[in-house]
Amino acid sequence: MTAPDALTLRRIAEALERLAPPPGPAPDLSSAEAFVWHTAPDRLEPVAQVNRVALELLVGIARARDTLLANTVQFARGLPANNALLWGARGMGKSSLVKAVHAAALERVPGAALKLVEIQREDLPSIGRLLGHLRGAPARFVLFCDDLSFSHDDQHYKSLKAVLDGGVEGRPENVVLYATSNRRHLMPRDMIENERSGAINPSEAVEEKVSLSDRFGLWLGFHPCDQDDFLEMIRGYCAAFGVEVPEDRLRAEAIEWQATRGSRSGRVAWQFFTDLAGRHGVRLEPAPAG
Repeated sequence: MTAPDALTLRRIAEALERLAPPPGPAPDLSSAEAFVWHTAPDRLEPVAQVNRVALELLVGIARARDTLLANTVQFARGLPANNALLWGARGMGKSSLVKAVHAAALERVPGAALKLVEIQREDLPSIGRLLGHLRGAPARFVLFCDDLSFSHDDQHYKSLKAVLDGGVEGRPENVVLYATSNRRHLMPRDMIENERSGAINPSEAVEEKVSLSDRFGLWLGFHPCDQDDFLEMIRGYCAAFGVEVPEDRLRAEAIEWQATRGSRSGRVAWQFFTDLAGRHGVRLEPAPAG
């Protein structure tokens, strides 16, 4: 059997590199305040302008706002801080709060190298590689995973434990995780009941998944807003963007809008205000998310 020639060896080497590309260059952390984690290839993509609103525009969530801000400022100052799970009603400002708190912490701790890094739920299996990039870096990082939840056969929750518990190495001292979810236990209630009813030991059947939420030091609940909070959100938007509308007209139109939607939330308040601002010729940017 003849030995492969140099051309064949080079082609084999190139094929292997395509299958397992070498690690990318170290990210330039000074290029932005926020990044998005991408895979294939692994990289931290800088975000030139974060889509967020001022903290004071988030109405009706004072306790969650103050608690998360204090935790984030503490972390920005190089002190210990907790991972946080923001759970509850849709459209009540969970993701908006994370982004607003990051900006507010930067204002309260001048010179802090505090970076926001967003990771998608489907990329959780790569979180160990992400932590490898961040461990020992000259900055502190708030990992942000939006709309986090798990289905019956979803194994991504095991990857999440790498950042919550840290494994053998331990969670990097310069990293915390903020996650949002509509579910307090990150999985549907009927799934919990189904696994309990079909298990030999019901208490252990779902313990691994349910206890995942217990690994967050902060649980911040978000609940549907009442009419007063709904109207206060809209008044805040009007004041911030300079839209002047008589109070009786504003109230009547806002209540009619939420009645046609069948719900009240921060997202519905913003949707009404978007329509109102458009009718008054006022441009809006950026728009808050839920």
